[in-house]
Amino acid sequence: VKEVAKLSLLSSACDEASAASASTKESHPYLRSVCDAAEQGVQGVTEARASSVHTLQPHVAAVSEYASRGLDKLGEKLPLLQKPVEQILSDTKELVSSRVAEVKEAVSS
Repeated sequence: VKEVAKLSLLSSACDEASAASASTKESHPYLRSVCDAAEQGVQGVTEARASSVHTLQPHVAAVSEYASRGLDKLGEKLPLLQKPVEQILSDTKELVSSRVAEVKEAVSS
């Protein structure tokens, strides 16, 4: 989970979601109370699960090792995962703009 969280794409997407959530909570007090209650519930479940993980530690370590290798391979095949959302959007806009310019040039010719 820690390695997945380190991926630039996921990390920047989480930052964007967090900023949107904070803005929404600030703008809408009723939604803030609902969100706060939901977050506390999730935190409680997470803490309860964390305590049960200790009994499964050897199995968790093995799964973690396999997951880590899989993430490494995925990162090699999808370098997009190493880029933040802003850069992906910028690169996409640039690519679309260049393609549109090529089409315009072809049509005008």
